[in-house]
Amino acid sequence: MRALATSRPGIWKRSHYLDKMTLKELVVAYFQYPAIIAYLVLAVVSFGVYAWQPVPLVQTVASIVSAIVLYPLAWYILHRWVLHGRWMYKTKVFASVWKRIHYDHHQDPNHLEVLFGALYTTLPTIILFLTPVGYLIGGIGGAAAAVGTGLLITCFYEFCHCIQHLKYKPRNPWLAKMKARHMAHHFHDENGNYGITSFLWDKAFGTFYERPDRKEKSPTVFNLGYTPEEAKRYPWVSELSGGVATGHPSQRTQG
Repeated sequence: MRALATSRPGIWKRSHYLDKMTLKELVVAYFQYPAIIAYLVLAVVSFGVYAWQPVPLVQTVASIVSAIVLYPLAWYILHRWVLHGRWMYKTKVFASVWKRIHYDHHQDPNHLEVLFGALYTTLPTIILFLTPVGYLIGGIGGAAAAVGTGLLITCFYEFCHCIQHLKYKPRNPWLAKMKARHMAHHFHDENGNYGITSFLWDKAFGTFYERPDRKEKSPTVFNLGYTPEEAKRYPWVSELSGGVATGHPSQRTQG
């Protein structure tokens, strides 16, 4: 997997691995990534729609705050029950989507290209989830404010997610704890710590943990349950991946 090259222009003609990058290199790559550019452009468009159809201050603030509060819940639901749900790889039509949006990331957590969400999954989620909320609060203007906020939050989430995979320990205590919890999700037990910047909903649903809380490492932390045995029954992800990779990403074998 580490030999993969991309068809994207410029800096993205080669693959990037966060455990081998500096923060400066990440910033340069981040702001040239097509999905991030798309989020920022669409955020400007959303706030342009808001400027065209403005709503009173109270409704504006309510739309923005609702997006900020509900976004982590939406992410938790998607991360736990969709991205970590085994039903996707068991369905041929969804197998390639699941592989791209999460399986590949857990297979090689530091591979930057597969860390970023795919636009064809992230944009519909943001729009479908936040448009009704904002519209109920403030009509078209409220919907535009909510969606614009959601797009900016997505950029923030993606950057924080990238930072968590850089090979360094943050000096800021909040960032250090956030990184440790996310690294536990990737390298110790995937069945918990579904949040990225906030673990409020993990605590609410009982999936939050600190590394010492769970002594045993999950055997499916890198494959999300898609084992060689599962691949025999549901071969589509394996066929797309050239086999089923097992073991730690740094000591990877194909089976």
